[in-house]
Amino acid sequence: MAVWPTEIRLSSDKRSLAVSFEDGKSFSIPAELLRVNSPSAEVQGHAPSQRITVPGKKAVTITAVEPVGSYAVRLVFDDGHDSGLYTWTILYETGRDKEALFSAYLAELDAKGLSR
Repeated sequence: MAVWPTEIRLSSDKRSLAVSFEDGKSFSIPAELLRVNSPSAEVQGHAPSQRITVPGKKAVTITAVEPVGSYAVRLVFDDGHDSGLYTWTILYETGRDKEALFSAYLAELDAKGLSR
């Protein structure tokens, strides 16, 4: 999937990232969802079995959005996490699928007895 953003904007309260793409689609993605689904090895591990569930991020904010070449951004969160590279495809798919991803996250937290 070759998608290119036309605008990436951090909300004034730093709790969401607005991303618009050249195909006309626009998404507002919550910081919490971006943090708990970070593409970093810290969260995803090096294999699906190593993926961790990240609890306690309901109030997390994004403190910086840093461009990485012409293919991604690095998001810096107020909890210190900054190691994930969010490619344009990851941002697009996260925005497109945010309701399903968030529902799956809530179910995962519930199943493990964790909270937001």
